[in-house]
Amino acid sequence: MFWPALALLVVGNFAGYAVAGPNGLLAWGGYHRNLNERKVELAKLEEQKAKLQHRSKLLDPNKADPDMADELVRRDLGLVRDDEIIVPLN
Repeated sequence: MFWPALALLVVGNFAGYAVAGPNGLLAWGGYHRNLNERKVELAKLEEQKAKLQHRSKLLDPNKADPDMADELVRRDLGLVRDDEIIVPLN
């Protein structure tokens, strides 16, 4: 009588975790919500990656875009000609 009861407890324990455990059937809906959130986050990161790749292509040392180089030099070094007017945006 002891061994069948012990086996029933062990099987019941595994069945309980299969249904209500952290990786069980009840947690499956949470996984789908997290998956959708991660897909949205991935799309934002892919967009940011594309922008950074485009910007890095503009700064290629062999053929740098003159406008981009001028913008970076002026922003980082604060170089302004006497005939220019600076309008702060913030």
